[in-house]
Amino acid sequence: MRKLFFALPALFLLASCGGSSTDSAKTTTEQTAAAQKGETLTLDTTGTSVDWKATHKGGLAPRWGKISVNSGSISVDKDSLTGGEFIVNLGSLKVDPASVTEKDKKASDLEGHLKSPDFFDVAKYPTAKFVITKVEPFTGTQTSNLLTDPNYLISGNLTLKDSTLNITFPAKVDVSAAGVSATAKFVIDRSAWGINYKAEGSPENWMISKDVEIGLNLKAKK
Repeated sequence: MRKLFFALPALFLLASCGGSSTDSAKTTTEQTAAAQKGETLTLDTTGTSVDWKATHKGGLAPRWGKISVNSGSISVDKDSLTGGEFIVNLGSLKVDPASVTEKDKKASDLEGHLKSPDFFDVAKYPTAKFVITKVEPFTGTQTSNLLTDPNYLISGNLTLKDSTLNITFPAKVDVSAAGVSATAKFVIDRSAWGINYKAEGSPENWMISKDVEIGLNLKAKK
């Protein structure tokens, strides 16, 4: 991504990839992991994925794609989510060719750049990790423009490269006799984890948005 960032909009729209500030994940320091009470289910990695979307300056030239999950678990107690964690395989990061429409650009080139030291430095940091630290009901006083009918507010430690920060975002979780499915969509500021490529200095000088939209799609079978 020569002139663009991991476009995650100016991670995990922020000058903006179309997201709203109400969907920006609240970011704080690392917190203690939640106890995984009740039944612990192994994530179905074939049905679990992470979506990403990012943009150039001013929301132009959006890019998007997927990243696979290596492993993970979700815990439920009496049909309620209690905890969980998963490992993201950054080496699997893919750019959707449909998002790269310029004649002189290739999705494969952007993939290579996002995996380079300018962004995720996959050779040194091959995985990312998310660990749930708090689960609470999503109330009517909160808002989410990116996700329809969320029922949980989830907080968790997100580790990217050598930094771990706690983020809070809305999620929709369905617990049934067959298993658990969870979806979430929110925006993170990549620079909080030290990923600053083309976003240094004053905002008017940024070439790639600092904001990245993240979509989580988790599934676990009972």
